Amino acid sequence: MRRTITIIAVVIVLVGIGVGIYLYFFMRPSRVSITPNGSINFPTAGQGTLGTGVIANIPSAPTGAAEMVSPRLVEISAGPVVPGESVVDIPATNASSSPDVAVNYVERESGNVYSYLIHAATLTRTSNKTIPGIQSASWLPDASLAFVRYLSGTDFSTINTYALPANGSGGFFLPQNIADIAVSSTSILTLASGVNGSIASIEHIDGTHAVTAFTTPLSMLRVSFAGTGHYLAFTKPSSKLLGYAFIVDSAGNFSRIAGPLNGLVALASPSGGLVLVSFTNSSGMQMELVNTITNEIIPLPIATIADKCVWTSNSSTIYCGVPVNPSENFAYPDDWYQGVVHFTDRIWKIDVSGRYAQLMLDFSKVAGGSLDAEALAVDRSNSVLTFVNKNDGSLWSYSL
Repeated sequence: MRRTITIIAVVIVLVGIGVGIYLYFFMRPSRVSITPNGSINFPTAGQGTLGTGVIANIPSAPTGAAEMVSPRLVEISAGPVVPGESVVDIPATNASSSPDVAVNYVERESGNVYSYLIHAATLTRTSNKTIPGIQSASWLPDASLAFVRYLSGTDFSTINTYALPANGSGGFFLPQNIADIAVSSTSILTLASGVNGSIASIEHIDGTHAVTAFTTPLSMLRVSFAGTGHYLAFTKPSSKLLGYAFIVDSAGNFSRIAGPLNGLVALASPSGGLVLVSFTNSSGMQMELVNTITNEIIPLPIATIADKCVWTSNSSTIYCGVPVNPSENFAYPDDWYQGVVHFTDRIWKIDVSGRYAQLMLDFSKVAGGSLDAEALAVDRSNSVLTFVNKNDGSLWSYSL
């Protein structure tokens, strides 16, 4: 009898892990009355398999790409592109050249890598190495390398992580079935999960010299960097489950900063001093900032899923795709990850130091279409914001 119970428990855990893999790749407010062109002040703080490929360099853009919709809004690619792009400032190389901003991305159908220069308005294919079916890309800050992830096997249960150089030359695999990955300029953070919990490892960007960053009995986690020597770990979100977010120090100690909250998603600032937390309750979607030093909680006057946001490099500003009147008939964030529901978003700016939220882009008025923003990114000089439209996989840039 005891053996039977053990077998049943193991099967349940394995099914849970399988569901977690599916949700990671394929799943993906209290609402306030707003003035469309105005701003809102914060409330006071409360509680709360690969071909070898050939390197190609094609100056001209593919048909249908890089269409200027307005002086500030450009459709870089009609898509679909892989969620996860890199936006890099390019300094002037000599007195006759001008600085620019490069948007680097991976085409989903082929796995080819492209680079679009914002000011020069030129698109170059830098690699035509074929890697079909990529689901996500995590770039080094200088855009020289992207860690791309895709499923394989007869039942698509194997997660492959491949280091794809932007120029298509070389590349290497990381171990299979990595549950999550985060990238910095000098190292990568990977997470291996199983029935006995999770092990996070820190290693060089070439995949060598791996050492354990922390271990935990929790098996369904997402991880990222949270400043120097610290990490953010939170339970994979579901509207039906209570979630928790933790800051993990260099010694592997966990400190809870949020939860228990349904549908919890967390996004750490580059400095690690603040964490953006989204969740759901009886009033709908909610969002707040958590100070990781003081544990102060600051409710925000707008709400979305934290995966639809990005921090600026100086940790002072957040840009988010915020749904307009999201339906109450869906479970968030589950149904959004799964593609059951699509949002109609506006792009909002949250000024942390000034404590206000400001509408930046009403996509429907400027582009005449519907936007469901994901994979937001911004350059270090905070001059260009990019995002993928989940509705069709197109890639856009917006000059700030």
